[in-house]
Amino acid sequence: MERIAVEKDLTSIKKDLQKQGYQVDVLSTVQMKESNPTDYDVMVISGTEQDRVALQALVQNCPVINAAGLTPKEVSNQVAQTVQRY
Repeated sequence: MERIAVEKDLTSIKKDLQKQGYQVDVLSTVQMKESNPTDYDVMVISGTEQDRVALQALVQNCPVINAAGLTPKEVSNQVAQTVQRY
């Protein structure tokens, strides 16, 4: 089962990903930066593009999806596409 880290403010996205069958852990941005990137298949954040770039630099082995402006379904589709690639 794929394991997804979701920023704590993204409740509707968390619920949608859980319905899709993913194991979802809710983390703060700080916890994401401090986590072992191999623990997760994808990280979903609510922040700006700058936040995504900064986080991606810290967790180079884990894809980061910026959920800003996306619906839960759009994020779920991006997660599915990303998981298939890795």
